[in-house]
Amino acid sequence: MYDLRTHQILEILPHRFPFLLVDRIVELHPLERILGYKNVSFNEPVLRGHFPDNPEFPNIYIIEALAQLAGCIVLEPGQFWKNPPYLTGIDKARFLRPVVPGDRLMMDVRMGGHRRNIFWMSGVAIVDDEIACTADLKFVVTPGQDARLAPESELLDQDLVQR
Repeated sequence: MYDLRTHQILEILPHRFPFLLVDRIVELHPLERILGYKNVSFNEPVLRGHFPDNPEFPNIYIIEALAQLAGCIVLEPGQFWKNPPYLTGIDKARFLRPVVPGDRLMMDVRMGGHRRNIFWMSGVAIVDDEIACTADLKFVVTPGQDARLAPESELLDQDLVQR
């Protein structure tokens, strides 16, 4: 079991401000389960336009936060650049309550199964003991080279080959 703070999460995920949507991982059981949270602040850049007079954290950002957390189940620190996971599917997404500034979005993602480099996971996002969102997520972990060094055209070709 692991407890990871932001600087450790940055070693696993490639996302950076303003698009890093996981503030802390409070429990990690690789290839089984992960618990983490995102503190939704009034200063979130997306809230300036969604919606200015009544800010609400966009539902797609909740899904992205769950996906970022889920990526940490299959990766170890520093591994992302060698084997990046790509979100390839979202099923049964349900949004049951709004998420607003001041909320702590607690997330729980559990591994459903995997076959080779394809992973299925189920996630739930909770605010104040109320379910805000549930979704099933599907990922492909690509084998390969350091994505930071590959030319963009080579990455696109590799992505097309993998589909």
